[in-house]
Amino acid sequence: MQVDGRQIRVTVRAISEPAEDIRLFELAPESGAATPYPAGSNLTVTLPQGVRTLTRCYSLVGEAPTDGAWRIAVKRVSPSRGGSAAMWALAPGAVLTVTEPTSHFELALGRPEYLLVAGGIGITPLLGMAERLERLGHRPRLVYAARKRSQLAFLDRLQALLGDRLTILVGEEGGRLDCAGEIARLDPAAEVYMCGPVGMMAAMRAAWTAAGRAPIRLRFETFGSSGERPAVPFTVHVRDLGSAVEVPVDRSLLDALADAGIDLAYDCLRGECGLCAVEVTAGAEALDHRDVFLSAEQKHAGTRLCACVSRATGEITIDTGYRPALDRAGQQ
Repeated sequence: MQVDGRQIRVTVRAISEPAEDIRLFELAPESGAATPYPAGSNLTVTLPQGVRTLTRCYSLVGEAPTDGAWRIAVKRVSPSRGGSAAMWALAPGAVLTVTEPTSHFELALGRPEYLLVAGGIGITPLLGMAERLERLGHRPRLVYAARKRSQLAFLDRLQALLGDRLTILVGEEGGRLDCAGEIARLDPAAEVYMCGPVGMMAAMRAAWTAAGRAPIRLRFETFGSSGERPAVPFTVHVRDLGSAVEVPVDRSLLDALADAGIDLAYDCLRGECGLCAVEVTAGAEALDHRDVFLSAEQKHAGTRLCACVSRATGEITIDTGYRPALDRAGQQ
């Protein structure tokens, strides 16, 4: 059960590959031009998967479109939760359904300094922020990390935009993000925007807290595809319904529950809003949290799980909060 969003049919106008394992999709609405959006916005895409469908949320690339199409970038992931494989199977001319752009990661203007931190495909929402900030004269810095140089998407565009305010960190070449050092360079009222793997963002959040910085000045978005353990099939016992659900490698827990007729509310599909969080009553040791909604203490407690991105290894038991309605006589 998705929370909101007007449905729009779009045609895949073109596909390109701006970096290794990354494809850029141009999506043109069938009726009218692509509408503007704030930097950091995203599209929720409905994708076919055999006889089923799945929904995935992707950041919009760059500032608002001027040529009638939205652009999203999708990383090829193996094993895929389904969205990556479905997007990479598309060809120009394919027709999809998307929601109109929404924003959970808006850029606040008027700060004395901005630092943008991207890891891999996490560059997608930050590119538009960098372009907007530069256009408005804010001169942001961007730290862009990737495992290999060939995985740095939009590099030429960023170098032309930012010059020496762009720092590239390549893991294979010994590049490592110095979270404490980057934070120490910032104005006390500076704002940081980041997007990337869960581990990178957890390290940045810990360093930010250790530096005594205001939490509201650190803003982030995740793509929810990286965890501490490899993705494997797992079994979920749904206590309140008395049933068990198998979650394959290529489906999220949210998708697998929906396939079994168990409809949860959801919104962001990135592990950020917490709307799809379920209670875990057994199997806490098997959890692999991939969200940024739950705090470190909540993840350690192992009593809640964000169904849209997080996984498990082995078996867990959850309570979705479903309770059958009582009739007028008070009977179920």
